[in-house]
Order: sequence, then C-alpha cells, then structure tokens
Amino acid sequence: MANVSVAAEWLLLYNRYYRKPELYPMRWKHIDLSRNKVACAAFGGPIAVIRDDSKIVQLYAESALRKLRIFNSAGVLIAETVWKHPGGRLIGMSWTDDQTLICLVQDGTVFRYNIHAELLEPNISMGKECFEQNVVDCVFWGNGLVCITEANQLFCVSDFKNPQPYKLSDPGLEDSPLCVAVIEPQYVMSGNVEVLMGVSEGGLMVVEEDSVQRVEQVGGEVLGPLQKMAVSGDGKWLAAFTHDGQLLVMPTDFSEIKFSCNCESALPPEQMAWCGMDSIVLYWDDMVLMVGPIGEPVRYLYDEPVVLIPECDGVRILSNSSMEFLQRVPDSTVSIFKIGSTSAAALLYDALDHFDRRSAKADENLRLIRSSLPEAVEACIDAAGHEFDEKRQRTLLRAASYGQAFCSHFQRDRIQEMCKTLRVLNAVRNPDVGMPLSIKQYKSLTSSVLVGRLINAHQHLLALRISEYLGMNQEVVIMHWACSKITASLAIPDVALLEMLLDKLQLCKGISYAAVAAHADKNGRRKLAALLIEHEPRPSKQVPLLLSIGEEDTALMKATESGDTDLVYLVLFHIWQKRPALEFFENFLG
Repeated sequence: MANVSVAAEWLLLYNRYYRKPELYPMRWKHIDLSRNKVACAAFGGPIAVIRDDSKIVQLYAESALRKLRIFNSAGVLIAETVWKHPGGRLIGMSWTDDQTLICLVQDGTVFRYNIHAELLEPNISMGKECFEQNVVDCVFWGNGLVCITEANQLFCVSDFKNPQPYKLSDPGLEDSPLCVAVIEPQYVMSGNVEVLMGVSEGGLMVVEEDSVQRVEQVGGEVLGPLQKMAVSGDGKWLAAFTHDGQLLVMPTDFSEIKFSCNCESALPPEQMAWCGMDSIVLYWDDMVLMVGPIGEPVRYLYDEPVVLIPECDGVRILSNSSMEFLQRVPDSTVSIFKIGSTSAAALLYDALDHFDRRSAKADENLRLIRSSLPEAVEACIDAAGHEFDEKRQRTLLRAASYGQAFCSHFQRDRIQEMCKTLRVLNAVRNPDVGMPLSIKQYKSLTSSVLVGRLINAHQHLLALRISEYLGMNQEVVIMHWACSKITASLAIPDVALLEMLLDKLQLCKGISYAAVAAHADKNGRRKLAALLIEHEPRPSKQVPLLLSIGEEDTALMKATESGDTDLVYLVLFHIWQKRPALEFFENFLG
C-alpha cells in the first residue's frame, strides 16, 4: 500500500514522472510576496525580502520604514535592517555564489549585504552614465550583473570579487527591450558574458563587449517578438516565450528550434525557469505550467503568489505559506514505487514488508530476484538518498540492508556512505537551519562549501559536528567561531573571554592563536590580544604580532628565547625605527 500512496503524488509528463513535495510550511507571518521584491539563493540558500516601492500598497499595520529582511528557506528570520539608501528605486537584488546580497538602485549604485543584513563596504558604482541616465532593468547570474539604462546602454560587472564595471557594445535600440537574459561567461567561448535581448521588431540581439549580432531566423523560421527568456543551467539551451503564446526551445548557437509548444495564452508568464534539464516551468498569476519536449503540459494551480527558484535538479516553488520542490522522480524511486512495478528493487522493498510481518512471501520474493539482487540493493540505496522524508529513507535503507545480507558481491560500505550523507542532509534540512539541499545539490556544492555556509550563518556547533563527523579539518570552524565571539562579546571582560576562547581553541592542535589575537587587536581588545599571544607556540607568528601591539620588550624576550637570529634582528630594527637613537643605545648597550 505504501507504494500506491507514494506514487499517487506523482504527475506524468509524457513518459517521465514528477513530484512536488512540500519542504517546509513557511514560518514567517504576514509576508505577501506580491507586495515585495524577493531574492532567493540557490542550493537552499537564504531569502531576502523588501517592500516593492514600484507598487502602491496599503501599509496595513506595517511601519512606514522599509526593512530589508533575510530569512532562511523555512521562513525563519535570520536578520533585518532598515533600508535607508538614497539613489532612487531598487531595480533588482540577487544572491551571489558566496551568499552576498547584491542590491542595485536606480542611480547605478550597488549595495552589498551579508547574510546577517550587515552592509559591506565599499559600495560599487556602475559608472557615470548609469548615474546620469538612470538604470531601468538588470539581470544577475552567479557572481555578475548586467544593467540597462534608459538610453538602452548596457553595463556589466562580471565578477563581484573584483568589481570593475565596463560598458558593452551599443545595441542601437530605440525602444526598451521586451526581455533580457544572459549566457554566463563560463559557457561562452570568449569568456565574456553574452546578453540576449528580445526586441519589439522581432527576433533577438546578442550583445557582447565588442560585438552585436542580430538573430532574426532560427533554423529557417522567422522569430517573432520574444516576451520572456530563460537560459538553461549549463548555458546550452534557450527557452523563449513568443508574442503569440508559443514556447520555443533552441540551442544557444541558434542553429535550430528543438521544439515548440502552444501555451494557450498570449499573455507572457511572470516568471520562467528550467526544471533541471528536463522541462521548463512557467508561472502566471494563478497557475504553474510545466512543459516537456513531448506530451501534454502539466498544470499546478495556486491561489497565492509564488516565486520560482531554479536548482540544478529541479525548481523550488516559494509561496506565502510553503516551500515546495518540483523535480523529476529519480529512476530508482520510479522502479520501486511505480504502481504495479515488478522490478527487482520493488520486490526487495516488498520482501522487507513481508519479513516485518513474518510472512514466508519474503523468501519467495528474494528467490525471484536472486540474480539481480545487487542492482535491487543499489536502487534502494539510491532512492533513499533522493528522499526528503526521513521515515521513507529509513525503510529504503533497511530494505537495502536486508537484501545485502543475501548478497555476497556487494560493496559493504555503500549503505554506510549513504547513511552518513543523509545524516548531514537531515541536519541541515532542519527548519531552524533551513537548507533544503537535495543529494545532487549537496554533491555539486561539496561538504566543505556547506560547512563554510553554516559558519557564515553562525551555525558553528552544527558546522563543527559535521566537520568532525566527515573527518574534515575543524580549525576553520573554531577560528571563525573565536573571531565572531570576540566581535560579539564587547561587554565580557578580557580574562573571562580568554577562558571561553581557550576552552574551544584547545580542541584543535596547531591552531593559530596569533590570527585570533590579531582579530582581537583589530577590535580594540589589545589586552586580550596580548593574553592570546602567550598561547601561540610558534615564535615566528608570535613575535611580529607582539611588535604590532606595542609589546616590544616581550617580543625581544621571545625572539631571544627562540634562538632565531632573524627574529631578534626584526625586533631590534623595529625598536631602532620607533625610538630615538640615544634611548635605543642606552637601553640595549648601556
């Protein structure tokens, strides 16, 4: 019966099943997505929400102060701050790959915030022309941004780690583009961003830094005006919605139209996104439509506004009340739970049920699949990895373990590995942490990046436990915790704070006390810095820092004790430069 209830939630798009489990009921209160600008980070990242000043809205009981709020994916508030930036209307905002929130305003100024809603300095200007002409639209990708001015000029920052704005070629447009999309630099031969613009006279313009190309025909067919575009995650395909309600999919070299579909609405969708690489999801104000290369589209009806968040293996759908994940059902899951399935994996899953009920049919099932038992065990392990429901994960892993007992040629550590992975995933999916990663997202993100994200979100204990569990270096976590503790504990006396810090720093052999001391010094805690340096075992790290905080005598003593002549010279030259010559000779040679 379990098989029926699992598969009953699926919908068929031609010959592929899709499912849309709810990841979280949203914990926020009184958030209406239709009245706000919203930016959602990929890989289960944070959600930024701010009142949309381009819409006239009744403020109800809200304060007139605009607030930028940052939530996790379950709607738990992480941080908020008052938005007090001049420079005109907020044109757009988005999260970069390292979870920095980029906010672009009308005069071309870019404000950057971290996940704790703290403004990062310096602000970035997109240049004089943007300031004079006003920015009207923008498109973001991983670490970059392209903005369009009222005069239809394009300006680009291709990497916010090194923010150097530059101008792209003049597309020579009189009217504003109907829609804009970008092909990321990593997928372009030249290594520069390609901007695609749908224009009112039909077809599209491909704009680069030093060229403009007009595409009027694709595979012999004339392109009408395009109303909405979305580029696939690997940069190879473009989905475009035409003025007469057709959805076209073509390669980004525009050599042919791969398929077209009539969406029965000439009204362009509000949002459009790729669902992995298998289908395209379009959203109008009450309906989500999923279109595949063949077969009838699938409809989902909504009575509240939604935001589509494309992921590498599906689309997350955020509404006022829930976070869902629309994805293709993995083949292993289909083979086990498809209604009427007689695959080896389905029979193994069934055998466990009979075994639990002490029925002899368990043995009968195992005899039937003896030759393909390893494949059945593998399918149960794989399906467990794709599940968000912990109870179902457990049952699938028990089925795999049950089958493995009768299987002599199976890698014993596969189940162990999957248990480890799922423990990590279940821990970060907890609503208080709110990172609903799928196993595919986790593998492409990597565990070290996940730990880095947990550290930045100040989930230090969880980050430490995961690092320990996966046998990773814990030094990064403890160092970050120590520095954060110093910044946040201004009221705690130095000696008390030192005890707290040493308690944790001693967990990690070879940790750099000097780096933590340097951070304390930077935060104006010179005494704490001096106390921490005492615990640094490496004179080469200890001595320069003692000099920088003005402890010359201690530095000279430590340098002498180390027997390192270079360090002794370093201290002497430092004192020689700082003190008058007479005093220097009196002290050291008198």
